[in-house]
Amino acid sequence: MGKVVMYSSVSVDGFIADEHDQPGPLFEWLSSGDVPLDSSGALKVSQTSYDYTRPYWDHIGVTIVGRHVFDMTDGWDGKPPGGIDHVVVVTHRPAPEGWDAEAPFHFVDGVEAAVATAQELAGDRLVEVAAGDVGGQVLAAGLVDEVRMDVVPVVFGSGKRYFGSVDAQHLLEDPDVVIQGNRVLHLRYRVHR
Repeated sequence: MGKVVMYSSVSVDGFIADEHDQPGPLFEWLSSGDVPLDSSGALKVSQTSYDYTRPYWDHIGVTIVGRHVFDMTDGWDGKPPGGIDHVVVVTHRPAPEGWDAEAPFHFVDGVEAAVATAQELAGDRLVEVAAGDVGGQVLAAGLVDEVRMDVVPVVFGSGKRYFGSVDAQHLLEDPDVVIQGNRVLHLRYRVHR
């Protein structure tokens, strides 16, 4: 069964977006280099960031997001982002009216069911959980194996927290990856069990 990884770009003070759901400069590192990260040519990173990010992206089988992210992105027009095979959406509501039932999106009620569905779909590939409220709920349920952060040198002061509304302590191991790219610090922590 694939590992469950919580992931996002994040400000130094722990926010994945401002209070208006805007990421500000959090994704500028994805266009600050000269090495294409994907076939679109829109994403260009430093060689260091490419060497870290591309293998990770290649191992993701399923991404779990909340309904808020799904709605904000208009469900990526029914095509999972970044070449991912499936998206599991945690929601108490059904798929939007007129949604293509053949699109590889799965609407699931609750984080435990979402992780189980994602792991079944991913097989031995990674299950990525978007940071924020849903990611924090998955962490609180003890279902996250690893936390990855792309820390960007900006302070938001307020906004959407990386770990959502988690209010209990969760220990992480010492970072086993610390890599400096252009305008980003890539960190990886295993969750202490």
